[in-house]
Amino acid sequence: MKLVKAFVIILIALILVVVVGPLVVPVPPLPDGMDEESLAWPDSQFIELNGLKIHYQRYGEGQPVMILLHGYGASTFSWREVLKPLGAHGTAIAFDRPGFGLTERPLPEEWEGPNPYTLDFQVDLVIALMDAIQAPQAILIGNSAGGTVALYTALKYPERVQGLVLVDAAIYRGGGAPAWIRPLLNTPQMNRLGPLMVRSLAGERGMQFLRSAWHDPSKITDEIIAGYRRPLQAKNWDRALWELTKVSSSSNLYQRLGEVMQPVLVISGDDDRIVPTEESIRLARELSNAHLFIIPNCGHVPQEECPEAFLHALLTFVMSIDNLKNPKEIRG
Repeated sequence: MKLVKAFVIILIALILVVVVGPLVVPVPPLPDGMDEESLAWPDSQFIELNGLKIHYQRYGEGQPVMILLHGYGASTFSWREVLKPLGAHGTAIAFDRPGFGLTERPLPEEWEGPNPYTLDFQVDLVIALMDAIQAPQAILIGNSAGGTVALYTALKYPERVQGLVLVDAAIYRGGGAPAWIRPLLNTPQMNRLGPLMVRSLAGERGMQFLRSAWHDPSKITDEIIAGYRRPLQAKNWDRALWELTKVSSSSNLYQRLGEVMQPVLVISGDDDRIVPTEESIRLARELSNAHLFIIPNCGHVPQEECPEAFLHALLTFVMSIDNLKNPKEIRG
């Protein structure tokens, strides 16, 4: 009997630790966050779309319209080497997806209507931006998770997408936590601990991720590190990133590749350690109208690490987009 009592006491203690513990763990406040406009770059612009203040940068005018979509943990800053050169060949616009960069970060108690951190909301933002600049069609250029947004936009609004450039795109993997654990992310315990967990991106964990995205991490300068950390000074960046994490799920877009009729350029570094190069090769093979361009000695963010080769492939594709008929490999 004593053993049973002891076991019950231990079990109750463990339950209390699991249930109550996270609610009493001290969560130190972040330094007072700055508003997004005070963190703006010299060429920053802001526009309200679907009830959200969006940060974007724009260069050039006329056709074609090229919209650039950054990956996880990135922002318009990741397009800094190529945005202005692309603007010499049409209209080039990069914007910060909700949860990143200098776009507004609403919290659950603040937004009305759909959750702004969902994939569907982000896709609708692309179309809203196109409507705002009166662009009937655009070429979507998406890196990593931005490639997921670009591809889903082409599937959801095929008449609005002239072509796709999928740069080390996260199509076959990613999408957040496994389905079985996602209900736990909405518990009071995880809502308390979650923002604390994502703060690690501001420290060594974030630096490790950044280094793994480059073939040659020695090219990452102090200025690049500062550019990536700049949005982490915004108010509520940790809570917003946690809200995005909670709604992230597998899109299974790879099952719908046969529906993509637009011409596609698939770009990958040959040393991508985040989305393996083999997945980009597979993506180009499984799309019916895709070109493949692999950049040697380059990692997950070729627009940053290998901008000249990236621009060569992209502009070749853009200038010949109306003539693309059959999949092949573009050689640089």
